[in-house]
Amino acid sequence: MANFSKSGVPRFAAEVYQNAYLPEGGREVNAIVTVTATGGGTSGGLPLFAAGTDAGAVGAARGHGGVRHAGVVIMLDCSGSMDYPPTKMRNARDATAAAIDTVRDGVAFAVVAGTHQAAEVYPGGGRLATAGPASRDQAKEALRKLSAGGGTAIGTWLRLADRLLTDADVGIRHGILLTDGRNEHESAHDLRATLDACAGHFTCDARGVGTDWEVKEVTGIASALLGTADIVPDPSGLAADFTRMMEVAMGKEVADVTLRLWTPQDAHVAFVKQVAPAVEDLTGRRTESGPRTGDYPTGSWGDESRDYHLCVRVPAAGVGQEMLAARVSLVLPGSGGDTTRTLAQGLVRAVWTDDMTASTSINPQVAHYTGQAELAQVIQQGLDARKSGDVDGATAKLGRAVQLASASGNEDTAKLLAKVVDVVDAATGTVRLKAKVTEADEMTLETRSTKTVRVKK
Repeated sequence: MANFSKSGVPRFAAEVYQNAYLPEGGREVNAIVTVTATGGGTSGGLPLFAAGTDAGAVGAARGHGGVRHAGVVIMLDCSGSMDYPPTKMRNARDATAAAIDTVRDGVAFAVVAGTHQAAEVYPGGGRLATAGPASRDQAKEALRKLSAGGGTAIGTWLRLADRLLTDADVGIRHGILLTDGRNEHESAHDLRATLDACAGHFTCDARGVGTDWEVKEVTGIASALLGTADIVPDPSGLAADFTRMMEVAMGKEVADVTLRLWTPQDAHVAFVKQVAPAVEDLTGRRTESGPRTGDYPTGSWGDESRDYHLCVRVPAAGVGQEMLAARVSLVLPGSGGDTTRTLAQGLVRAVWTDDMTASTSINPQVAHYTGQAELAQVIQQGLDARKSGDVDGATAKLGRAVQLASASGNEDTAKLLAKVVDVVDAATGTVRLKAKVTEADEMTLETRSTKTVRVKK
């Protein structure tokens, strides 16, 4: 598959895995596209680039410590519930301080305190500070003055982060959000409107600490803003989690990468899903970008690899015919009216055959990720059934989840399932619901249900 690079930007490669053979009249083409970004130079300096950034200008700027290519805003829940127990707020302050220590010199950053409103903790004045020894010390000093009190309106936190990042004119824009409770001081509609307004402006990792927050709220924030979601059941684990999150954020090198899909006349896209490292349905996020061409957002990239499952419905054809079912490109939007830059490209084919063996075999990658997507779905359905008191439905769905996790080698999910059900036979999915399940175990399974494992090579 084609791959392209430009000085300073990671080298992107796209590999397509599929069974191109369809029976006569067959219409559905499935493919897994593995996208890998390498060689961006995460190990030193500030290898962070925005779409359209001139690599030469960035190279020159690296010699001057004041130039900021990345911005990050930490949103810290300071509502009244953060005082129960009192160690929770202290752990959250310590975790934020650890994250600030992880911000690299030259990166722009700010800290926001979130209650029923949002307040700038550091640096203030509607701006971001430039990370360095002095600004990190000042930020940590400001953190020490934070106390808990007030309600929770997460949308106000996100809108303030959006303003700070937009006004700072940085290329890589990232947020880290911590909450310990439900979003009780604004409506679900208001939060949804905020997420719609912020989508595409910055990515955001969201964390719930303790067990009094709503899983669907936190995972919904991360999903809308193309970030990660997780639970930190014990506040003492916050510092390690915040440090890891910030390290990953510091490794992002290029922002606003889109997956562009061209399909031929009379073909249409059934779905586009990210399937590794986690399941994320991108189908509804398509924006038209040209004749028979649509773009799907993928957010920011460092040195990493992700897998996408594409399903395209093509016009039926006869034996011996062949067509290009889709062209997949990774693209960066240009700046100042420039044309887009293609980072990598792959082709999805369709070939009609009367060979039954060829047309009925399922590509191993497609089969694996179809199973991983089903695994995420049945875990959610099983937990919903369990909460509603439907014992039979919960047993059936969670049993199927155990079977899928076992068959695919998804050991992490299998371990989480084993805390909710007693596994009688993993191969057949025979389980019994546990009589007593801790809230933390149930929430951990729900929050991490979309995490997948790669295909065994």
